[in-house]
Amino acid sequence: MKLPLSLLNSTMPSGSGSLVWFRKGLRIHDNPALEYASRGSNYVYPLFVIDPHYMEPDPNAFSPGSTRAGINRIHFLLESLHDLDLNLKKLGSRLLVLKGEPSQVLIHCLKEWDVKKLCFEYDTDPYYQALDNRVKNYASTAGIEVFSPVSHTLFNPADIIEKNGGRPPLNYQSFLKLAGEPPWASSPLSVDLSSIPPVGDVGSCEILQVPTLKELGYVEKDQDEFTPFRGGESEALRRLRESLSDKEWVANFEKPKGDPSAYVKPATTVLSPYLKFGCLSSRYFYQCLKDVYKNVKRHTSPPVSLVGQLLWREFFYTVAFGTPNFDKMKGNKICKQIPWNVDDKLLAAWREARTGYPWIDAIMVQFVHWEKGRDVFERLLIDSDWAINNGNWLWLSCSSFFYQYNRIYSPTSFGRKYDPNGNYIRHFLPVLKDMPKEYIYEPWTAPLSVQTKAKCIIGRDYPKPVVSHDSASKECRRKMREAYALNQKLKGLVSEEDLKKLGSKLDEDEDEGQEPNPRRKRQKLIN
Repeated sequence: MKLPLSLLNSTMPSGSGSLVWFRKGLRIHDNPALEYASRGSNYVYPLFVIDPHYMEPDPNAFSPGSTRAGINRIHFLLESLHDLDLNLKKLGSRLLVLKGEPSQVLIHCLKEWDVKKLCFEYDTDPYYQALDNRVKNYASTAGIEVFSPVSHTLFNPADIIEKNGGRPPLNYQSFLKLAGEPPWASSPLSVDLSSIPPVGDVGSCEILQVPTLKELGYVEKDQDEFTPFRGGESEALRRLRESLSDKEWVANFEKPKGDPSAYVKPATTVLSPYLKFGCLSSRYFYQCLKDVYKNVKRHTSPPVSLVGQLLWREFFYTVAFGTPNFDKMKGNKICKQIPWNVDDKLLAAWREARTGYPWIDAIMVQFVHWEKGRDVFERLLIDSDWAINNGNWLWLSCSSFFYQYNRIYSPTSFGRKYDPNGNYIRHFLPVLKDMPKEYIYEPWTAPLSVQTKAKCIIGRDYPKPVVSHDSASKECRRKMREAYALNQKLKGLVSEEDLKKLGSKLDEDEDEGQEPNPRRKRQKLIN
């Protein structure tokens, strides 16, 4: 829907104008780009561009959403934009929404609105780095001042890399030593703006309101089907206050301790989606945590504390920024080269919660090629973050950072340790809600009479396990051991031909070591 030009102060005379380009950083508090744009300007244009690359519906995707994002994350983003618009209106401004390829839209607006200052939060993601360079190149030739502060992270990753001789630190402790305290931490952050200069003449630009899902081309779902996490700065700050109100909990927070099966009251702050979209400033969160620590007798420390969790985020951002092809195996210098198995059926079974392992199906965890698993998480997670998502998959696949490939969590005993009754499974897999607790983690072992009474016949109402965990984990360890040996022998310089040869050898060894089984190929573990 196009806004009436009268609401956009279109009759105002032209003057010194600043444009604030929102991407992440969807907030008013601790927003240096917005604050700088407001300083000394007659007009400020707060702009968000609907990027088809991110938000256009993809009819061929495996679930509703765009090519890159599931519908829940898009819905969260729209809520965040709506909240940002409301908060801007309280300060005498509003959010201007346009649609198109962002760099083209930005350059058109810079010309149309006679902008003197272009302000946007610095972004380390490769996609935005490329966009930003195109826009900055135009601004430079047009004599437009560009202000792009680092405020999405606690540190400027480039500074950490420079301190380390031009290379990103590859372990957490090294990162901590290099980083120290953030340079801004000794002074209070600017978290309040009393007003923002009004929006100036928008010329011929077709300004939109924040669209609905339907206006973007999606089928509206019932509100109950969406995630319970509402988007926006207002909700982020409310959740932050709620988390910080329990100072003892904040002081004693220790990850990975905590119940991973807790879903009514999670064992964490659940602030990650708000940090991802910048509805909550990580810097403000950091300062609030430090204030709590000052007023308690003792508290946990990194890497397990809440501040430690923020610093893990910084670690992954730094390594991602300093590592070409960080999101790939090939061409990634810090990633071990491993001949992963590829089985689209098993991948779909994991993605669609059909592995036959209730704990796995309830939380979507399985051994897969890390790029494949990363793609699923990148699309479906509300808090999907390029650096952190890729970093965690590299870590947990033992491709980088963490190399203890012998540590394999059981899909049955791990969950039972925290939730012996299987309440988490019963909540997220209602088909198993009546299964007795002694069988809830391994329902295929239940006698048929028990399955019948529970109204869940394994193989009909709920799938049989897609693999034998015992044999699959042994196979995984064997293959990883040989892949590690090859990487060590060749000092990481493993070619595609080397990978093919190793893959063939592993398959031959497997054939020689097992009885013929027509189902073996289907049941092979995806690593």
